Amino acid sequence: MIYKVFPFLLWFNNYNKSKLSADIIAGITVAMVLIPQSMAYAQLAGLPAYYGLYAAFLPPMVASLFGSSRQLATGPVAVVSLLSAASLEPLATAGSSQFIAYSIILAMTVGCFQLFLGVFRLGLVVNLLSHPVVNGFTNAAAIVIASSQFSKLFGVYVDKAPHHYQTIINVCKSALHYTHLPTLILGILAIVIMVILKRVNPRIPSVLVAVAITILISKFTGFNNDKLIPIESIKVPEVVKTIYEFNADVNKIEELGTHRANLNHKLKEIMAETREHGLHQASEKQLDIEHELALIQAKIDQTKGAAHIKRENLRLVHFLVAKDAGEIPTFYTVSTLPDRLETDSRKWRIKVSNTTLNLKNLKMIGAGAVVGDIPKGLKISIPKAPENSSYLAAFLQLLPFAVIIALIGFMEAIAIAKSMAAKTGQKLDTNQELIGQGLANIIGAFGQSYAVSGSFSRSAVNLQANAVSGISSVVTSIMVALTLLFFTPLLYSLPQAVLAAVIMMAVIGLVNASGFIHAWKAKRSEGIISVITFVCTLYFAPHLHEGILVGLGLTFGMFIYQHLRPRVALLSKAEDDTLRDAVKAGLRECDHIAVVRFDGSLIFTNATYLEDKVLTYIAEKPDLMHILIASKGINDIDASGEDAISILIDTVRSSGREISFCGLKEEVLGVMERTHLIDKLGRENIYPDSRAALESIYKQIHSKGDCGDCPLKNYMPIEIRG
Repeated sequence: MIYKVFPFLLWFNNYNKSKLSADIIAGITVAMVLIPQSMAYAQLAGLPAYYGLYAAFLPPMVASLFGSSRQLATGPVAVVSLLSAASLEPLATAGSSQFIAYSIILAMTVGCFQLFLGVFRLGLVVNLLSHPVVNGFTNAAAIVIASSQFSKLFGVYVDKAPHHYQTIINVCKSALHYTHLPTLILGILAIVIMVILKRVNPRIPSVLVAVAITILISKFTGFNNDKLIPIESIKVPEVVKTIYEFNADVNKIEELGTHRANLNHKLKEIMAETREHGLHQASEKQLDIEHELALIQAKIDQTKGAAHIKRENLRLVHFLVAKDAGEIPTFYTVSTLPDRLETDSRKWRIKVSNTTLNLKNLKMIGAGAVVGDIPKGLKISIPKAPENSSYLAAFLQLLPFAVIIALIGFMEAIAIAKSMAAKTGQKLDTNQELIGQGLANIIGAFGQSYAVSGSFSRSAVNLQANAVSGISSVVTSIMVALTLLFFTPLLYSLPQAVLAAVIMMAVIGLVNASGFIHAWKAKRSEGIISVITFVCTLYFAPHLHEGILVGLGLTFGMFIYQHLRPRVALLSKAEDDTLRDAVKAGLRECDHIAVVRFDGSLIFTNATYLEDKVLTYIAEKPDLMHILIASKGINDIDASGEDAISILIDTVRSSGREISFCGLKEEVLGVMERTHLIDKLGRENIYPDSRAALESIYKQIHSKGDCGDCPLKNYMPIEIRG
């Protein structure tokens, strides 16, 4: 029992110094990959880069301590990061304090759901996500993730559109208008380094090498050259006017938003009073507030549209600065540049986001974007509830998204763990792994972590480094902690384009076109589901959960359809002396004996389907004298199924024909015994297998003369007919 509660105690059975040494080396190796990857994935999740380090601190250690896999590397991963960002996008602005609060609460919610499943031994629920759905989703998500990094790779800034493909179109337009070449070159250089090193030796921490080289280049070439200036330094009246108008729009949106929040609070109070008084109709006050809320929302949407246009216009403006202009230079456009003024070679842009611009400290971008300042130290604290919300309200609001993230994240983690277990011979416990992943997300939230899962790439590195136990993950967490405490200044000059390159390289492995072919070959319906899930996920992006829901809906629809209409086939003798589907195998059918195979549980959803099929065969074969139900495929039967068989017996016998069963399973026979259906059918009409049944039935049907050319006795393909 103690090993169930504390599974990490099993690590120390036959543990020695050589194993400890292997774990330490593996842990350090994984940390070298994890640190840059985590920062990249944090930005994918809509968070500042250093929040990736927070997510890389506690979760790897906790997941290893309470999970069953000894090599699974837990932490930030691409798909979960993207799902987290997509889930929170409608609730708050990416990177804002409210967005961060929601991200941490989401991690706790994901963890609570996973822990619930693990504690109550419900690990099988992950099977709700079928392979075709996961394949379609994963391929689409990989494309969305990779393409979402184009803006950082080209060094352009655009607002997110309602659909991801619209955002990409806008990025391409901006890139055609202006691309920061040093940013693009550093991003491509990082990709080239990672590709070459992986081919030379997969054990080399290619991500870390690429990051280290590009940091040095960035630091010593002045890659980042941002300046903070007062608005008076901009000598372009039209731009100055647009800045003031943009700030006015943003302030107006905030004011309207505050007013909307107050009205919503008042509306809730009025609705509560209405319910207390037992009234079923909305009061006049309620209708007035709802009308006012609609007007406010319309004003917010209108103002957001106006702010968006101004923001895009400001981003398109490129400024020039006089050569050797000093600390606070003067900024011009080409059309306002004074005659004979010699400029530097840079093109400067205003850094514009969704917040008001600081008129005393406007941020001017003169080169490439870098990670910047990273706060030193560990952040251990109780997660804060988002503004204007309680813990419970946020939990319930995020629960639908958390369920999807929890299932997808865990499917990824358990698939990796099973793959490694097949190589190491380790025994896995799915429910224990759910507990480990759940606790990693819950406890990680107290260290400011967002939602995490098992990583394929880092787990592979862990295995290749010969990790023996979860101590390797503990070492990884310690290395991340040391980085947060002492080494964050070294990451200041890390180019954002390099983080984009890290993400793009990481998700390449998620693209698996052969998965579609495999699903199609296995079953056409599953291939279709996989393709539709893929297309819908791409279309609905960034709202990826909608693609998943479409796939789930199709899967359940197909499942229900298959149960409503299970496979029913007429059998005949094949060349190998076995009974096969006569239609599929191209075999002749006997005119006097019908061997009917029913594949599926005979339950309320399909109880009448067998009867309908048998009646169809009777109508098509007027000389039919005996019906044999091959029942090996019937695994279960309920009251509706038992009643359907009883009716079928009556129907067949009333038509002057006989019916019998073969290959009935014990569970089905038990139901027939308890309901006395077996007495109605007659025990003599129940046979152990089809061979015994046909020998007896054949003698009865052909007692007056041998049917030498009977298809149930000899192999007779349709080609020889006539």
